Amino acid sequence: MSSAGQQAAGVDLIVAQWARERPDLDVSPMRVFGALARANRLMEQQLDTAFVRHGLDSGSFDVLATLLRSGPPYRLTAGQLQRSAMITSSAVAQRLNRLEGRGLVARSQNVDDARATDVTLTQQGRALISAALPDHVANGHRLLQALSPQQRSDLAELLAALTTSLQAE
Repeated sequence: MSSAGQQAAGVDLIVAQWARERPDLDVSPMRVFGALARANRLMEQQLDTAFVRHGLDSGSFDVLATLLRSGPPYRLTAGQLQRSAMITSSAVAQRLNRLEGRGLVARSQNVDDARATDVTLTQQGRALISAALPDHVANGHRLLQALSPQQRSDLAELLAALTTSLQAE
């Protein structure tokens, strides 16, 4: 059995055990959240392989990618960066310290708001993220190859709907 098959069987076993021990409870949400958690762990491990080849981790990649996709002049305030990137606000400062130390970003005071800090992607940072991005995209395609284009689209829509409902909670 493949690793993915073992993971799914593991979740199904947990649900079956709960159904046996507590038949009065509908534990079907555990199947969804267990599968999501296990898939996420495996996905993160696989995505990290492309990041490591470029001396990055997922959070650093996300900061650099967010700055690059913001377009010229590749600058955002730290607050904008936190809202646009897929990392927590507490992680932003740590990531920025490391990235600035490597010369990949530069921080400066925002000219319009003295309380805000601008973060700018440096030439070195642009070169690194531009080299890492194609590997990341190819890795993503590889990881999703078991799904048809329609399944990928359906999954993305379902996860977006779930995320929207969770944010409304």
